[in-house]
Order: sequence, then structure tokens, then C-alpha cells
Amino acid sequence: MVNDHSQCERGSEAREAFTLTLAAAVGPSSLRNRRMPQRTLLIISTLYQPDPAAVGQYLTDAAEEMVRRGWRVVVLTANRGYDNPADRYAAREVINGVEVRRLPLSSFGKASIAWRLLGGILFTIQATLRALVMRRFDVLFISTNPPTSPMAGVVLRALRRVPVVYWIMDLNPDQFVALGHAQPEAFVVRVFDWMNRAILRAATYVVVLDRFMAKRVNAKLDVSDKMHIIPPWSRDEHLRPMAREDSGFRAQFGLSDKFVVMYSGNHGPSNPLTTLLDAAKRLKDDERFAFVFVGGGVGKREVDEAAAVSANILSLPYWPLEDLSNSLSAADVHAVTMGEEVVGIVHPSKIYGAFAVERPILLVGARDHTHAREIATD
Repeated sequence: MVNDHSQCERGSEAREAFTLTLAAAVGPSSLRNRRMPQRTLLIISTLYQPDPAAVGQYLTDAAEEMVRRGWRVVVLTANRGYDNPADRYAAREVINGVEVRRLPLSSFGKASIAWRLLGGILFTIQATLRALVMRRFDVLFISTNPPTSPMAGVVLRALRRVPVVYWIMDLNPDQFVALGHAQPEAFVVRVFDWMNRAILRAATYVVVLDRFMAKRVNAKLDVSDKMHIIPPWSRDEHLRPMAREDSGFRAQFGLSDKFVVMYSGNHGPSNPLTTLLDAAKRLKDDERFAFVFVGGGVGKREVDEAAAVSANILSLPYWPLEDLSNSLSAADVHAVTMGEEVVGIVHPSKIYGAFAVERPILLVGARDHTHAREIATD
């Protein structure tokens, strides 16, 4: 039976459910026996603080919470930025008690799927070899960043005999196929499908983000007996609502007298922006409106091109976490875009930041059943 925490929308509740799932992977005794040796959690993901991508920020929350619970946490991650590989990070450091070890040749940016896949493969090989020679770890935690990381989970489960928690943030090859980047019968698609079934068999727990994703995963292999539905959480400790007139962000960018429609987050192909940009172009002569796009990704070029010819479009990079309340609160409404074809493949995580600063949401895209629509109608 699926363990459904989908109503845990507040940050503290969802994060609590998430970390309890990690701890429970080693058995009930780890939750109550304080005399046991310190447990070690190993996290494998190309994304981690200070990379601004949402997955890395959620992993940071989970890792630091596990440290607060008395665990030793080691993270194997990439030494370059995911969105911008020119950003380089220290090879080794300790951040809020988390031991972060960054691997080279792990991120070549998003210029093409081939480059992304190459970086993912090299990272997965390095991380697997590093984990094999680690003295000890009690739980392995892997996500879908990179999409090849499940192979690390399969190999380490077999060779190190450790429980594996598999966190599905998006589904591939489903996403590649849905967006037209690959045909369902392609060899690489069949390889990824095989890999998905292998990690689903090997995992102790499988964590998905909503019931639509749960349905898709179970269609590959029924793992209902070890599946947890835990949506992403709003980062309540970093975000607080501000009155629009108190937002220095609005004053900084000349938005004080505007109605601001904001899109904040990854500009990815699963989050189409064309409709929103077309609306901005239609309103380019109406000085009451401003469309603000904050973040990065492969769709950033389309936004930058539109901003070059429309004065009411503002394109900005990812905003620093410590000032995120200021930027998110500058919006009068937050746009969340989601293509119909990717429901259950990706999750509309942008809604949680908007909720945290108490701003309304404009959902652009999927008309029928989505997690965002269910939350809005609760």
C-alpha cells in the first residue's frame, strides 16, 4: 500500500516525513535506540548547495536535517554548476555539518542532451567507485539527477548490501519521449526503462512527488508496498511573506507601479513559456503590466530574446536564497507552467514558494488532472 503524505504541504511536515523515510530504511531500531553507533547517510546527486537548482536545495534541507538528528551525512556531487558549468565549487568542504565531496568531469552544462548524458555517466561511474571504497555507510540515497544515477544504486545495493532510498524528481526516459527527443522504441529508451525497473526492484523505499507520478512508476513495476508520496516542501525558514510595497526588488527594477506576473525557477522544456511570453508581447504597450522571469535553463534563451524586443519583459538569473523572500514577494501573481504531456513525469514545485509568500498562482498548461490543480481546489 502506498504511504501517501501528499497533504503535507507545509515545509516542516513534508521534510519530517522525508527524513523519517530515510532513517527508517535501516530499520525501526535506528529511530529509537540512541546507543547505536552513529549512522552514515550517503547521498549521490549532481546537484547540491550552493547550486541554485531546486533539487539541490531540497537535498540540502534533507541532509542538514539528518545531521541535526545525529547522522553523519556524506554527499557526492558535481564540482561545476548544473545550469552554468563555468561556476566551480570547492572539491571538499563541510557545510552545516554535511561532508560535501565534489567530483570532476560531472557537469558540462545543458547545451545538448548528449553532453548532459556524458556528464551524468562520468559522474555515476566516479560516484559508484568512490562509494565502493568508502569505509562504511548505512543508507544510500539517490535521486534522478543525473538520470543515470539509478545504476549506482543497483550496483551498490548488490555489492555493499546497504538499503537504498530512491527519490524520483522526474521520470526519464518518459520525459525525453514526451517532449519528442526520443522515440519510444529507441535503444536508449529501452536501456533507461530497464535501468528504472532494476532500481525499483533494488530500492528499499521509493519516494515520488504526487499520485500521478506514483501511477506512472507503478506502471513500470508495482512498488506500492514500498512507495511513499511526499511532495516537495516550501522552505519556510528562508521564506516569509512581505507586502508588495515593502519589496526592495520592485523598487530595484522599476516595478513599483506595475502588476507583476512572475515566473521563478527552471526554464525547462517541461515548463513551456511560449504562452506566457505571447501574453507579454500582446501587452507590451500596456504600461500597467510587467512580466518577470527569474532563473535559468534551456528555455532562458527564448526569454532573453523576447526581453530584447519587449520592454515589459524582464529576464533575471537565479535569485540568492537569502533574498528569495524579497524576489518572490515582488510578484502580484506567480505563473506555474506545465505541459499536458508531462503530468506525472515532472512536478510543479514552483507552487510551494508562491504559497510560502502568500501569492496567488496562475496555472498555465495542463487543463485536467494535475497536482497543482488539486492543491488549488483543496
